[in-house]
Amino acid sequence: MFSVSFIRGSEVNLTCSNKTWNDMIFVIWNITLQTKKNCQIGYSNGKSVDFCKDGKSLRNTSSALSYLHISKFSDSDEGLYKCHSVYKGGIDHYSHLSCVVFPVPPSTSAWLDRKDNKMVAVCRAERGKPAASITWSLTGNISSKETSSNGFFTVESRLELLEGMDTENLSCVIRHQNSTEKIMSFALKHEKGQAFAIRLHI
Repeated sequence: MFSVSFIRGSEVNLTCSNKTWNDMIFVIWNITLQTKKNCQIGYSNGKSVDFCKDGKSLRNTSSALSYLHISKFSDSDEGLYKCHSVYKGGIDHYSHLSCVVFPVPPSTSAWLDRKDNKMVAVCRAERGKPAASITWSLTGNISSKETSSNGFFTVESRLELLEGMDTENLSCVIRHQNSTEKIMSFALKHEKGQAFAIRLHI
């Protein structure tokens, strides 16, 4: 078994064997998706079978090599793909642990909160994939929490603002995996007029 990863929306072709249709007796793809759906696609006894009914198809190249085709790989295609093929003179078994690796930028927010008569700066990166990382420009009493739902991650970091702490240049930096980087800056002010800046790297 080996793991492969694809970009969301990309065209994907999975190969089961290097044998041509002339040598193949049958080929079956057993697919277990993360949505808990189990289905089969294959070719047996001269007939094609498709119990997935979700757009996947069994195709062959110009040189008559068989492959499983997924036109636009998406979240619903994540799962385990096992191939079993029998050809004249042998048997092939292949397993593909398929996972989508594509960044989903999180929704970001930041605010000032009060806890036990103390000011707390809060920075949140919500429903990103993979999980974002949050760092602060100042050290102090920092607590972080990460939760997940349906494969998406929410990260929240809280920094307690101690009496006398220089918060004029306080910044929260959210970094998230992506092919490009964009920096967004804005500022919040609490009642003492101190600025709280957030920089987002996505």
